[in-house]
Order: sequence, then structure tokens, then C-alpha cells
Amino acid sequence: MAVRILVIDSDPTVQRALGNALSQAGFDVLPTATAQEGLRVAHSDRPALVLVAGNLPGVDGYAFVGQLRMQDGPSTHTPVIVLLGEAEGEGRGKALRAGADDYLMKPFHPAELMARMRSLLARYQPDEKFVPPPRANVIPASSAPAAPAATHQAPRGPKEPARVVVFYGSKGGVGTTTIAINAAIALHKEMGKRVCLVDANLQFGDHRVFLDLGLDRMSIVDLSTAPSFDLELIKHVLVKHESGIDLLLAPPSPETAELVTNEHLPQIVEMLESEYDYIVIDVDKRLDEVNLRIMDVAQAIYVVMTADLPCLKNVRLVLETISHLGYADNKVKLILNRSNAFTGINVKNAESALKRRIDHQIINEYRTAIGALNSGAPFMYTKSDSVLGKNLLDFIKAMDKELDALPARA
Repeated sequence: MAVRILVIDSDPTVQRALGNALSQAGFDVLPTATAQEGLRVAHSDRPALVLVAGNLPGVDGYAFVGQLRMQDGPSTHTPVIVLLGEAEGEGRGKALRAGADDYLMKPFHPAELMARMRSLLARYQPDEKFVPPPRANVIPASSAPAAPAATHQAPRGPKEPARVVVFYGSKGGVGTTTIAINAAIALHKEMGKRVCLVDANLQFGDHRVFLDLGLDRMSIVDLSTAPSFDLELIKHVLVKHESGIDLLLAPPSPETAELVTNEHLPQIVEMLESEYDYIVIDVDKRLDEVNLRIMDVAQAIYVVMTADLPCLKNVRLVLETISHLGYADNKVKLILNRSNAFTGINVKNAESALKRRIDHQIINEYRTAIGALNSGAPFMYTKSDSVLGKNLLDFIKAMDKELDALPARA
């Protein structure tokens, strides 16, 4: 018997689009247009999951959720996803406070909807069979034509496991995220590599800001909170950037970071390594168990620094700690960012203080870097022919070559 999904939306266009997508995925759709009718169907037909619009006429979707929770009683929980219009940003908190399990902002892609449904069905309806979704168009926000669906980078058949590289900031503000994002784009755009970029700064990840993405995009929390996940679900959670790279975003808020354990990212990397040429991971400056587990699975760790005394102090401590933890010396590479900025400490002085060679240098071109940040368009995507873009591409080519000499991941 097909899994029953109750859909409550007064917009006939959205109702029809949802019905088609769900039916093609093998679900039995129960369509209604009002909250009152939805409550009656929920009581009589016992759907496995409910999709309800927030802006229903009369009794709205938020009130429906509250009434459904009372109707369910203490021994039953019908999972609910609230569908919000583009102008209903404030409804996200309202939906969750009303008792909804999740929300989606219209327009959204069916793959995103199916991934969230799958997670909830696995949690609350483990005996129900989930049918994987077909490729389809975006569910529209209104009667406007649906946007074409984005596709992920196509597999190319059997290949070596992905090269996993970590960019680690020795302190805040040294440019680690800028380098990681633009390195990932350069690897794909300039060198033709299949790339997945992971924002592993779990509390304060900035990839949404740097890439002009909203908080409604899926993140690693959608995987960590699922009862289990596989490659198919990971692909649904990944966000496709217009540059061609795939993104695994950090949690949307600091308080949800604790939902990600030190086991999750290594498992995700292992599942993704057959799909990509490179997995680029941007981590924060903490050397906690989460970051160390990420470093364990990396082929190389690129420590980003600038030529100032606080940063040199941090880098020296990081190098000592990493050495004590048993990492091979050639696994750790130093990147001097803003190498031509005047700080009173030149490259030779920095190398003398650290008692090791600085492996790579990236120049300071403030106008290009800050312009890219403020516009949400990375310079390797929009200004790859800039002086900074050419310099970073030289670094990427050198990195790709030096990884040939390093042992592959075990």
C-alpha cells in the first residue's frame, strides 16, 4: 500500500504541482484546500505525513498544526512540514513553535522536499516504504512557470577516491573561508575537477554569506538528525552553486551545531569520495574532536596564516600540537595569505620564527577580495582573470601537483 501524504494548500497551482510530484514518486496524495477539511481527513485517513501551507484562508496552517497535535493525542505524532511563501520569512519560527517538524520556503525543488519527507518518515513512520523521487521541476511559489531544476555534477564512472583537503585558519580573519571557497571553484572551473565544498565551521559557518545563500537551504543538520543517511540522501541535501560546485552547508544557527557529532563528517566524506575528484573542507580554528576527526581523513591540511605576531604564535602552537598527535610533517602545508601586505614581518622572518618553510603565498588584493565578499560572488567565479585570481590559480595548480607526491588516504 502506498504511503499516504495529506496536502493542504488553497492555491490550485501549488496543489496540482505537489500532487504530480508526490504521485510520480509513488505516494498516495490526499489533497484538501482548508485546515478544517485537513483535520477531518487526518482523523479519518491517518496520513503518514502532512504538507500544509502557512497562509491558508480562515484557519491558517499554524493553527492547523496546533489542532492536529491535540487531535493526535499523547501516543501519536503525525509529522508536519509547513510550506511558506517567499514573503513569509517570519513564519519559520511560528511554524516550529506551533509544533511543526520542519518547513520549506517556496519555490523549492522536489528533491529537497523528498529528502525532508524521507527523514521524517524514517523517524516517525519506520515501517512505511519510501519511494525515491524522480527528477522533476521546481515546485512553484504561485502560478508562475517553474524554474528548471539544477543537477549535480555527473559521475564519470570508476575513478580514484577523492582528494580530501582541509583548510584550517590559524586564527579568525586570516582569509581561510575566502581561500577555501575560491580554491574549490578554481578546481572545478579552471581544472575541470568535480568538487564538493564542505563548510565544517559548524557554529559560525560563513559560506551562506560568501555565496549569497539563504538560511532556508538544507545543511549537514538534515543529515545528522536523520535516523540514518546514505549517498542518495546526501545528494539531496547538497546545494548546487551556480559556479558548478556542490556545497554541504554548515548548520543555519549556532545552537544546532551540537546536533553534528564527530562521527558524521568522516562518514559523509567516505560516502562522497567516489563521486568527486576533490572534497574541500573549511574548518574553524578549534582543535577539538570534530576537527581532528576531519583532519584524520584528509590527505593534506592547509594551515592559513598572515604575517603578524599573534598569528605566528598560533601557527607555532598548532604545528606543535599536530606533530604531537602523530600527523606526518608533509601532511601539513602552510599558506601565507596577504603575503605582500606590509606588516613589518617578511616571509624570511616568519619562516625563521616557525622553524619551517612556508609552502605557499597568496597576495593581498583587498579591493577584489572585499568586492567579491560584499556581492556574494567569489572572485574565481566572476573575476578569475584578476591578479588575485591568477595568483590563486597558481596555488591550486601547485597544490594539485604536490598532492601527487603525498600518500593517498587509507
